[in-house]
Amino acid sequence: MQSALTEKQQRVLDYLQHEIANTGQAPSLRQAAADMGVSHAAIAQIIRALEDKGHLKREGRYSRTVYLLNRVRETSAVQRWREVPIIGRVMAGLPMYAQTEWDGSTVLDAAVFRGQNLFALRVKGDSMKAAGILNGDLAICEPRQYAQNGEIVVALVNDEEATVKRFFLHKKYIELRPENKKYKPMRYGFSDVLIQGKVIGIQRGPEGVK
Repeated sequence: MQSALTEKQQRVLDYLQHEIANTGQAPSLRQAAADMGVSHAAIAQIIRALEDKGHLKREGRYSRTVYLLNRVRETSAVQRWREVPIIGRVMAGLPMYAQTEWDGSTVLDAAVFRGQNLFALRVKGDSMKAAGILNGDLAICEPRQYAQNGEIVVALVNDEEATVKRFFLHKKYIELRPENKKYKPMRYGFSDVLIQGKVIGIQRGPEGVK
């Protein structure tokens, strides 16, 4: 549980909550001291007290990055969001996080999706229905150029079409397997398939929320 605060500690916490809500990040200690009309040392001392009492945390002992905590000592929702691009069309030869054709962006919970350079790809069709991936869903992906057997991946086929399928490597070919009995697994030569990422989650599209 979070401990009770003194009047000064509450003022600093209120200030941090206001600044983070408005800017998305905590101010520096120097800025906080100037805004509140107190010394740098006083702010540092109060922040240490707030950390000890479970109201915030820092990435490291001397880090300027401050995270507000909720009642169960998880990062407060106001600081947990992250924006990732929705890739409109996969461009051959470019890593996914460097793709130029964005189709907007989506906001994710950083406490759930922790990878670096994440991207989203809108799913077309029902070939992965049995895996719970529906037409119009956003597949949340971590950039990868390799895959393990059985993983659901984004694969670029013949430098043209990006597809979400389950990956299997065989001695003489790559199999991209759908999760719908209406569709047959497809076989490709090793040079015909480029793995672009691993699907690590789904953001439900309109068909899934009906």
